[in-house]
Amino acid sequence: MILLLKNKPMKNSAGMIEIHAAVLLFGLAGLFGKLVAAPSSIIVFGRTSFAFAVLSATVFLLKKDIRPRSPGDFWALFFLGILLAGHWIAFFKSIQVSTVAVGLLTFSTFPIFVTFMEPVFFRERLRPIDILTAAIVLAGLWCIVPSLDLGDHITRGAAWGVASGVSFALLSILNRKYVATYSPLVIAGYQNGVAAAVLFPFCFFLDFSLSQKDVMLLAVLGIFCTALSHALFIRSLKFIKTQLASIIAGLEPVYGTAFAFLLLGERPGIRTLIGGLLIVGSIMIGTILSAPKKGSMA
Repeated sequence: MILLLKNKPMKNSAGMIEIHAAVLLFGLAGLFGKLVAAPSSIIVFGRTSFAFAVLSATVFLLKKDIRPRSPGDFWALFFLGILLAGHWIAFFKSIQVSTVAVGLLTFSTFPIFVTFMEPVFFRERLRPIDILTAAIVLAGLWCIVPSLDLGDHITRGAAWGVASGVSFALLSILNRKYVATYSPLVIAGYQNGVAAAVLFPFCFFLDFSLSQKDVMLLAVLGIFCTALSHALFIRSLKFIKTQLASIIAGLEPVYGTAFAFLLLGERPGIRTLIGGLLIVGSIMIGTILSAPKKGSMA
């Protein structure tokens, strides 16, 4: 009994290290939109190709069952792969036309879209705290966007970032149905494989060239910032609560903005900082207030 008590804090500490490492890698991924000189669809093709290779090897070594249980499940996983490709294309496009901070902050609005989609898909009740959080997030977006003119690069970046958030929210909602049946690594493998397959034809129709450095960067993006980060995130959930993981995941734009400042020299404006504080702060507080109380059956 004493040994178990001693081991529990060690496991919790390992979980905290893993979740922060995963979120740090998630935040670092945004920089590749600036570092790789290629269209966003090609960046996503490279990312998903390398991630698929690593995830496939991992699933094989762990001897996970990869067979879909029905034709319906196969086509659902295929659709989720297309949705993942669209999400990441919008995400990198947002960063390319604006800044890393704008792309990450506008994408991080996805929990709000999840909140309003869940009542539609799962008939879950919408709470007053959800509506309040959504209102504060909208205020944060208003601070970030200088005008409604799509000729402004920040506005275009924010629009792509919100599109990325909406598509990721839908992806998260649909994944919720299948994660109870399939291993998260298997789901991630299918999605990355399908995304790479559907984006492969773009390699022949888009005018681009990749240097050896670009290929190495895409390998880092796919292996470390995609496959490894997702594995660390999933593993951390064995030791820490999902609510805590969700709060820490909210640090992704903070890490990403810090990396962009240190490595790319991108200095976010005061409106972006205020908007980011409203978005990240409201989502974190909303997550804490929405957590079930001790002793609750929820």
